Amino acid sequence: MNLRQAVEKYLAVAGGYGKPAALSAFGLSAAETEAVFGLFDEDYQLSRFFHFRNDSGEGYQINGFPQTHVVIDAEIQTIL
Repeated sequence: MNLRQAVEKYLAVAGGYGKPAALSAFGLSAAETEAVFGLFDEDYQLSRFFHFRNDSGEGYQINGFPQTHVVIDAEIQTIL
């Protein structure tokens, strides 16, 4: 899943920017979820738009931290 696909899926799941979306709703395996979102989190240009949360729900390890949801800022549109 590339960045554009991830953002499109996020918008479909969350219903808009700034709202939490369960990582499990992206339709990826646990390993794919951790790998894809781990790469976004490691990239400075991207990570400033991604905000991970550890709420209730299926958990994933994103760069060593337990996470369940992601919130993406609308400003990510500037790099799409």
